[in-house]
Amino acid sequence: MSIYVLLASFFGTIAFSVLYNIPSKYYLSCGFVGLIGWIVFAFFKPILGYAFAIFLSSAVVAFLSRLLAVRIKCPELIFLIAGIFTLVPGADIYWTVYYLVSGQLSKAATSGSATANACLAMVLGIAIIHEIPQKLFNSLGGAKKKEVKHQQDKGL
Repeated sequence: MSIYVLLASFFGTIAFSVLYNIPSKYYLSCGFVGLIGWIVFAFFKPILGYAFAIFLSSAVVAFLSRLLAVRIKCPELIFLIAGIFTLVPGADIYWTVYYLVSGQLSKAATSGSATANACLAMVLGIAIIHEIPQKLFNSLGGAKKKEVKHQQDKGL
């Protein structure tokens, strides 16, 4: 894996953060989450295949997002939405639509099913991490007992 690809994933995630008006103090954290997600995807893709690599990397992005949200005390979606950017199968969606418009229905079906598998894997990776109790992230992220009790009192 080239250093240029790693830099592209890092700065691409930061650019996506700028596009969505994420506060500038979170740019480096967002870039870090996107970079780690891409590294996990690129490492596991040749070993496990496209869809399972997307599943693992989106799970890692969701885990890091929850952890950073506790550590930095901000909404998790700041990191999740920006960090998942590098994993979205945008080119696959483009080619599916291109094949549909150009009348190549067998290629469209092949590309579309691969895209749907990747999107489903991404959703499952995020959903599984969201089933982990918040107490784990509070303890890993260093949240103080008083803050945790205050969140529980509010119903969060």
